[in-house]
Amino acid sequence: MQLTGEMSGDRPLLVLAVAEEAQYLDTSLPVLLTGMGKVNAATALAAVLARGPLPSAVINLGTAGALSPGWTGTHVVGTVIQHDLDSATLRALTGETYGAPLALSDAAGPTLATGDTFVADETARARLAAHAHLVDMEGYALATAARRAGVPVRIVKHVSDDAGEGAAGSWRESVAECARALAEWAAGAVPAYA
Repeated sequence: MQLTGEMSGDRPLLVLAVAEEAQYLDTSLPVLLTGMGKVNAATALAAVLARGPLPSAVINLGTAGALSPGWTGTHVVGTVIQHDLDSATLRALTGETYGAPLALSDAAGPTLATGDTFVADETARARLAAHAHLVDMEGYALATAARRAGVPVRIVKHVSDDAGEGAAGSWRESVAECARALAEWAAGAVPAYA
């Protein structure tokens, strides 16, 4: 976990998983790098929010795999789900719902599936494509942590790969281009949150 800059109630906090995704950000806003995966994302953001002061919003910028052909570019997520939590079994065992889909303020945007698996095979991709448009490893955890702290959250993802065979190589090859696109989005959209 690495936090740069000072948080304040009149500015958003930009949250990304790794430095590769943040390499072109040119901002005076605070930036939190959480590390990859749901546990790293949730614990890093929760720790920073607990210290305060709370930011005006949490904006998660990052890369995502496309689950269907034709998905490219930068997308503001409308709904986020967990793809690796067996909610149905947990509900049957306890009567409680864990990991319900989270609708974000940008409800018209695509659905993002979050899980601790880097999706890089056609079977997993096809299974997830029935429920979501994009896949990542942090979005749901960050949305949950921000909501529990009472902070508005926005998730913005740039497609880095097709979440199929060869996705890891594609991510490595495209992460710099994705970081540029995310920095451009932040330069244009984030001032409205500041």
